[in-house]
Amino acid sequence: MDKLMQTLRSLDGKSYKALKQIQGTYRGNGFTLKIDYVQGDPFASPSRLRVLIPFSRLKTDESILETSHRKIAAEDFIARQVQKQIRKRKSEKMGTGKGGLVYIDAPGQEVLQRTAVKLSSTYIDIRFSAGLPANGRRIRGNDAARLAGEIIPRMAQNAVDELSPQDLSDHLELADDQQVIRRYLSDHDYVSFVSNGAVLPRESGVSSRPMKNAVPFQSPEAFEQTIPLTNGKSVTGMALPAGLTLIAGGGYHGKSTLLHAIERGIYNHVKGDGRELTITNDSAVKIRAEDGRGVHNVNITPFISDLPFKKNTESFSTPDASGSTSQAAAVMEALEAGSRLLLMDEDTTATNFMIRDARMQRLVENEPITPFVDHAAALTKDLGVSVILAVGGSGDYFEHADQVITMKEYHPYDRTDEAKQIAAELITGRRELAGSPLHIPEARHFDRSSFKQQWDHKQKVDAKGLHLILFGRNAIDLSSLEQLVDLSQTRAIARMISILVKNEKENGTVNDLTEKLYKKIEQDGLDVLSPFKDQHPGDLALPRREELTAALNRFRRSES
Repeated sequence: MDKLMQTLRSLDGKSYKALKQIQGTYRGNGFTLKIDYVQGDPFASPSRLRVLIPFSRLKTDESILETSHRKIAAEDFIARQVQKQIRKRKSEKMGTGKGGLVYIDAPGQEVLQRTAVKLSSTYIDIRFSAGLPANGRRIRGNDAARLAGEIIPRMAQNAVDELSPQDLSDHLELADDQQVIRRYLSDHDYVSFVSNGAVLPRESGVSSRPMKNAVPFQSPEAFEQTIPLTNGKSVTGMALPAGLTLIAGGGYHGKSTLLHAIERGIYNHVKGDGRELTITNDSAVKIRAEDGRGVHNVNITPFISDLPFKKNTESFSTPDASGSTSQAAAVMEALEAGSRLLLMDEDTTATNFMIRDARMQRLVENEPITPFVDHAAALTKDLGVSVILAVGGSGDYFEHADQVITMKEYHPYDRTDEAKQIAAELITGRRELAGSPLHIPEARHFDRSSFKQQWDHKQKVDAKGLHLILFGRNAIDLSSLEQLVDLSQTRAIARMISILVKNEKENGTVNDLTEKLYKKIEQDGLDVLSPFKDQHPGDLALPRREELTAALNRFRRSES
């Protein structure tokens, strides 16, 4: 470390580019500092540094590395402790540009696999981004020495030395409990679980934090299940069986809030989130209408056929899909990707895709759309794909529903029998349309050439926000992917797309290639997505395969 400090002080006042020489490894007292990358300009992307601390300094044993869910939870916990240390530090601007900035890719309410911290039985590897100080484009050597040689290593060490062993244990125990619930759902043919006492409403439409003084969730007795957890504990709550579930109710009574909690149950949440024991089948996909999205070679015939001018719907493409067409494509793409649970909210669906009443059937002849309601039974009973649907305006799903829950002032009630009775008494008179049989689509081939055609000479694929990726000059709009929760996931999707396009040795279906990529990540870690061998990719989080394939599906081909 002395060498690094001396070098930085000697560079005081020199051209910023001279900082490149400090890249390398430095031994400190109880830690190792690795400077992987130095920014070429004080206004450019920050430098990347790592602090390696012996695992033995962590107040626990190697049991935290035994399973993937425990290791992810432990890395998540340490990243949160580092973020607390960064926040404790008084904001200290060090010259121009990003000088003095210190950053770690800190977790939010969800516990995701990240690259911010990497644990092994040897080291705790903590990854930072930092702006090395400058005046204009001249190095502030003394400040740079203090930031890289003292402040950053001290924050990393304090995060490890000051963490509460009990809090870490509680964090890991919660991860164990969440894993137990996931196994229970799978073993007992349930698709989602919401614990009694859960706080589902959020602070606001732009916040994922729990709302204060919200009505706690209480399961209807008919759906209550008690699940044994770790260390002799148990949890009681609402377990939704496989099949078609309707969540009905008037506006502002909580049906969309419940559905939103269910859709986010694909992720584990931290203690205090309110949804930490709300768990949903990992493959659940939220489906919505997306006016204007591109669709490429999707078989939408079960829902849309006999189009004017004999347009082919067995391999349908368009650069500008309507709401109903986009929703038909989204359903078929989700089935192709292997989803076993579809989630829909009537508020964000295309009405003519979901239902057509008897009066409209009599007025409009030669309607090419077979509404979703006419495939609901086949979807759940023949294909084994469950559906949870929030509805407030149409009762035509009552006949097909396996369970009906109504929400009143954020309290759920079992109304299945009443809904069935209403369906029997009030005959709608609508005809069930017989479209093409619903099926699991054949996996499509990864059309690498379509991507390469639109790649510029820089071959850049960059995340430009949570819901936008730029592929060259082509914008991939992910705004409909409501289960994408973290910008670091979007960065990872951008890297994955780049890897899939560049790896010309691997050919096959999208399912095959994405599965191979995820197996490699499982085997070698998320670091395999790094574009540089010698730089830590400290700002990535693992997205689900469902979101990766959804991003590939939303890439606009030149022929679309």
